[in-house]
Amino acid sequence: MTQLHGFDFFPAGGGSVAIEPRQPQTRFPEHDHDFYEIVIVEHGTGTHIFNGQPYTLSGGSVCFVRDHDRHLYEHTDNLCLINVLYRSPHGFSFLSGLDKLLPQEQNGSYPSHWRISPAILQQVCGLARQLEQDGTGSDPHGIARREILFMQLLLLLRQGNQADAASNNGGLNQLLGWLEEHYAEEICWDSLADDFSLSLRTLHRQLKQRTGLTPQRFLNRLRLGKAHHLLRHSEDSVTDIAFRCGFGDSNHFSTLFKREFSWSPRDVRQGRDRTLQ
Repeated sequence: MTQLHGFDFFPAGGGSVAIEPRQPQTRFPEHDHDFYEIVIVEHGTGTHIFNGQPYTLSGGSVCFVRDHDRHLYEHTDNLCLINVLYRSPHGFSFLSGLDKLLPQEQNGSYPSHWRISPAILQQVCGLARQLEQDGTGSDPHGIARREILFMQLLLLLRQGNQADAASNNGGLNQLLGWLEEHYAEEICWDSLADDFSLSLRTLHRQLKQRTGLTPQRFLNRLRLGKAHHLLRHSEDSVTDIAFRCGFGDSNHFSTLFKREFSWSPRDVRQGRDRTLQ
């Protein structure tokens, strides 16, 4: 597994924050790093394998990566990221206590993936670009200014996530979170739109804007990504995995799978997609 090192990304002279855009982010093998990272998804889709678990990324996804976490990106489709790198929650010159604003592990569970609204995403991306444009000067004023921008960004992410979680009005972020957990169930888009206080037309429009995909295309990609992970990391049969991921017919599943990944489920199960890359 590859390890990325801070000296390749952070400026000399004590800078604690760096911006690393990925426009777009292509498939990237499993790696970790000796620094921390906040991954902000501007748009597109992909699968984020985080400590062995798959998460579906789309516009507004935010991922918090610690210095001991391992992760990789797969099945990316115009996935555009802004990576906000920082040395550690305790590695700042003028700030302390930032760990209280970051996700906290509880009972072995780490809430690494958040979702924010398009409005908050726009503000967050604006702050990240200010950080990028602010340069890499090592004078105290420059370092302090960048650290303040970083704290503003972190506060905005936290407030946006809390507001979204506390909302009683439904919305696309709640729907996406629900799909991540219930992707294998039979989906009626009319009923689901009502459940999350969206019109069917609004659901289609917002999901297409966020992911570039129609609702059914997004659901199929979500299901296929989960199936891909199970083919590599479980011993269940192809038929069982197909049904487990929401496909009622294993032949139809195999057809969609090969169309999506250019490999059959059997090829992935036997590791051919990795040995021939």
